[in-house]
Amino acid sequence: MLGRGVAERLVADPAAPLFAPEVAERVAGADAFVLNLECCISERGSRFPEPGKPFFFRAPPVAAWRLAELGVDAVMLANNHTLDYGIDALLDTLAHLQAAGIAAVGAGTSEEMARAHRLLRCGELNVRLLSFSDHPANYAAGLDSPGIAFADLGTGLPSWVQDAMDAGDGDALVVSPHWGPNMVTEPVGHVRRAADELIAAGATLVAGHSAHVFHGMAPGVLFDLGDFLDDYAVDPALRNDLGLLWLVELERGEVGRVRAAPL
Repeated sequence: MLGRGVAERLVADPAAPLFAPEVAERVAGADAFVLNLECCISERGSRFPEPGKPFFFRAPPVAAWRLAELGVDAVMLANNHTLDYGIDALLDTLAHLQAAGIAAVGAGTSEEMARAHRLLRCGELNVRLLSFSDHPANYAAGLDSPGIAFADLGTGLPSWVQDAMDAGDGDALVVSPHWGPNMVTEPVGHVRRAADELIAAGATLVAGHSAHVFHGMAPGVLFDLGDFLDDYAVDPALRNDLGLLWLVELERGEVGRVRAAPL
């Protein structure tokens, strides 16, 4: 999350250090680096008119280049902050990421584009990336309107998710859902069910996020990645300010070793 306090630092000094040298070195050794980007990147827009929404995150355009500088290859945009400053800011986000050479997954100029997978070269593998969010419904892309890939998980996986998983070729399929409530200690019931369904439907790795704290693992599943970079700690016990860098070894159709490096 590169908005708010992080954004203020970048505006004051676009070259301000955001990551320790040890983090940059570890990232540089990876074949591919993927993040959930929980903000828009823009200088335009106004706050989305959602009553009661407490947080709005927007980063300046230089943020895209700072991510590229770190070595980010792709970002997931299916989450509850991508449209915090409206459609213009989302369109800017897509443009800034493209200019910086970073693939965007889970949001687009139409429903078809938001739901589409992106192909990422990872060492000797071609990895398909797919992302969706189970909230908020009013951020969903329409047939001809920009937004995120929204999936209501209340009654199981929507058919479009299965269709998207089946579309295209690749050596591995990574599905990255933004699911469940914030700041809870373990995955809720519908998240556990959806994880099982995604694995059964052919996902190689399910890498979830939303709670901002780590939620444990199951075969092929990271229920919540926790946080990497943001400007806040909101719970003294859950400690969402403790960042994690996940190191996952992918093979053709399966997950090898998984490690978490605390930052």
